[in-house]
Amino acid sequence: MTISEVSGQDLRQFIELGLAFLLSAAIGLEREIRRKSAGLRTYTVVGTGAALFLLVSKYGFTDVLVKDLVVLDPSRVAAQIVTGIGFIGAGLIFVKQDHVQGLTTAATVWLVTGVGMACGAGLPWLALAATVAYFVVVLVFPSIMRRLPGMPVPTEQIEDSQHD
Repeated sequence: MTISEVSGQDLRQFIELGLAFLLSAAIGLEREIRRKSAGLRTYTVVGTGAALFLLVSKYGFTDVLVKDLVVLDPSRVAAQIVTGIGFIGAGLIFVKQDHVQGLTTAATVWLVTGVGMACGAGLPWLALAATVAYFVVVLVFPSIMRRLPGMPVPTEQIEDSQHD
């Protein structure tokens, strides 16, 4: 392992950050096309920010570590990212009478955070799998749900048809 790998200033970390940017932007683009309240910029910033926070957690404190004297737990930052994004997500959900709005947007912001964190943690295949899973949910699931007998039309489909 080179000094740059230990310090987090290697090409690998830039690739991890870049992958978080690209995957988050892909999800954000889909939300932008559907004219949702959070779109391309929001999702790209959230996913890239999550990756950056995790990379800082992994590599940002190597200068203060002394073998067997100082132990840092990078999972503490990861836990705080999840808590912080929950706060943002809660602000996206609105209830009007019996209608809930923004729940999928909040859940997607949460997922993009996980995608960014996976990239920052050096788990690109996991991040890619979660991104693919997202597109299956938003592109394939609605047609499956329409075919289920007795199922009401999902709120997202009602909102999407109003924007078309």
